[in-house]
Amino acid sequence: MPRASLPLAEALNGPGGRTVLLDGGLSNQLADQGCDLSGGQWTGRVLAERPEQVTAAHTAYVRAGAEVLITSGYQVGYAASARHGHGPQRSAALLRRSVRLAAAAARAAEHGVWVAASVGPYGAVLADGSEYRGRYGLSVRELAVFHRPRIEALLAEGPDVLALETVPDTLEAEALLTVLAETGARAWLSYTVADGRTRAGQPLPEAFALAAASPQVIAVGVNCCDPAEVLPALEAAVAVTGTPLVAYPNDGSVWEPATATWRAPVTPVPWPTDAWRDAGARLIGGCCRIGPDRIAALAATLR
Repeated sequence: MPRASLPLAEALNGPGGRTVLLDGGLSNQLADQGCDLSGGQWTGRVLAERPEQVTAAHTAYVRAGAEVLITSGYQVGYAASARHGHGPQRSAALLRRSVRLAAAAARAAEHGVWVAASVGPYGAVLADGSEYRGRYGLSVRELAVFHRPRIEALLAEGPDVLALETVPDTLEAEALLTVLAETGARAWLSYTVADGRTRAGQPLPEAFALAAASPQVIAVGVNCCDPAEVLPALEAAVAVTGTPLVAYPNDGSVWEPATATWRAPVTPVPWPTDAWRDAGARLIGGCCRIGPDRIAALAATLR
């Protein structure tokens, strides 16, 4: 079956308010497949060296029932590639490859699948956990300069939508939305949050209001956060936006940059998906440490 023919925005706003299932964490699935994610480029290393493993990971999520595949270029950045001795053409090629690999897995699916091109935050390419802090010391203009060539490369391969994801800071959101307005593309915007605020400490109503002002944003919400943070964030989003909502948390673990490991929660954190849907979530899936088994269980729950 070809990729989903209906634009994702129409599916989210269609009759009955159907919930669309996202995939899960890519890095954990690649690790489970035996891939080496060391060296600071994480999934970007696998994208460069073992692209067939990226396809296999996407396929695992399709088989679990995912209807949206998020691409593998989250950590790919031009400056990061330069630090590893590669020129800008290399970064552009990897970003474009990430879309092609997801599109190939989508075309091979037995159900319609959309491709969301991942636009990770500036902090992701630093590989020091700063996407969970924000406040990089860069201006909106400087952040826009960073993101513009990445977004242009991704759009060159024709993804269905951009995933402006794991955004920790309203300054970075403003930069991303500035570039988005230049392209005419559609996107969702999802913040990573903690303690009821962005990771940089800004109020969520202020953060979501930025997205509400953009006609190109088809959904807003949160990702890569504790599941307990999801519902309050969705309630804050729906109060200031008229768009569908997106939620794809991790399993409640906390990233420890010093050791490059996840600290798991003492007890599993429940996912009140019915409450998320009642709040307006129309895109639901998982982020770090959420694998195909959890996505398959979520698929059954959403059905």
